[in-house]
Amino acid sequence: MTDIYQRGAAVLPGGVCSSTRFNQAWGKPVYATRSKGARFWDVEGREFLDMSMSHGATLLGHAPECLRRVFEQTWEAGVLCSLDTEHHIELAERLCEIVPCGERVRFTGSGSEATLHALRLCRAVSGRDKIIRFRGHFHGYHEFTFIGGHPPAGQLEASPPYRESAGIPEAMAELIVPVEYNNPAALEAAIAEHRGDVGTIVIEPVDFNCGCILPEPGFLELARRLSDENDMILFFDEIQSFAKKSPGGAQQDFGVTPDICTIGKSLGAGLPLSAIAGKAELMDRYKPVGDVAHSGTFNAPLPSILAGLAFVETITTSEFWQHINTLGERLFTGLAEISQRSPVPVRFQHHGSRFGMIFGTREPVINYRQSLVHDPQTMLQFCRETTERGVYFHDYGGGSCHHGFSLAHDKDDIDRVLNVVDDSLAAMGS
Repeated sequence: MTDIYQRGAAVLPGGVCSSTRFNQAWGKPVYATRSKGARFWDVEGREFLDMSMSHGATLLGHAPECLRRVFEQTWEAGVLCSLDTEHHIELAERLCEIVPCGERVRFTGSGSEATLHALRLCRAVSGRDKIIRFRGHFHGYHEFTFIGGHPPAGQLEASPPYRESAGIPEAMAELIVPVEYNNPAALEAAIAEHRGDVGTIVIEPVDFNCGCILPEPGFLELARRLSDENDMILFFDEIQSFAKKSPGGAQQDFGVTPDICTIGKSLGAGLPLSAIAGKAELMDRYKPVGDVAHSGTFNAPLPSILAGLAFVETITTSEFWQHINTLGERLFTGLAEISQRSPVPVRFQHHGSRFGMIFGTREPVINYRQSLVHDPQTMLQFCRETTERGVYFHDYGGGSCHHGFSLAHDKDDIDRVLNVVDDSLAAMGS
């Protein structure tokens, strides 16, 4: 492992192609050799039961059989990486059927791409540059929103808001209004203060990056009403929450329909694919019918589109959700019991097939400020303990974040995970 890490570090910053792939619990990257179903194998020959599942992207499991058919069909068609096909239209039609706000669709590659282009559209339609976003929510790594989302405790009220990376101009921070999630008074005050300047409210309906924080009853409804009353656009970022509990995502789960949304992560069944879906009057501002630019050579190459069709076909079956719900009930009931007897204070919160772990409390966490009780070092220790027992939880640098299972997991896998979590926490408390 040392040799391959040294090779990697010589040509890749930190030896990785994505910053969070450097596993701080291990002190080195996770270099894999192959994956199948609910498992992957690393270069040291170790087999892991995977409880990250590509951060939720491989919801059908690693290397699902449908992808074999996708690759065969793509090869016969000649790949077609920069031309639209009838398959693009078919997938857009299917998404408009299952996503409540979907009347038009545009495809992108990554989730960051999707939110960037969606926010450009929102600013063009609203005619206002400022955006209300919520602390703890994640909307990609671009300058539009990588501001004010996860500030240190001492920077919660920073003005201009805290920039989450070097290289982001301070001028961009002037366009972001961070608000505490699940705090109606704070949202109403922010709109009152910035009325006329704010044109968009962007929400990750389930805050997976802070340990899976759900909207409090009435909060999404309030955001919908305030958007309507103030001629603002309500934007649900469902890159992560799409198809985690229902085919239509969080807007179906909670019964609140935004004006526009982004979906992705799992949409491509493991291949890169995201989408922007929204009302026709907004989406038709995109060129060539409107005046907002959105283009790219690798917007939805055919392999990703065919994988998206296979994914949608799977998640619109009752068998899929019966399996997911059965596993979820088994897992989350067990985790709740473990939390009560754990010598280490830990809170498990969940939505659909994903869940978070917040170390340092057993009480419900409903906003970013409360999530700061989480202890990163305890999380890293937990990941080391589970690694030794053959179960992989991504470390997220010690963050609470999110984990989950897939269609490829079975009841025996869930029972093994519960035993490993129980044993790992017991070892940490001894």
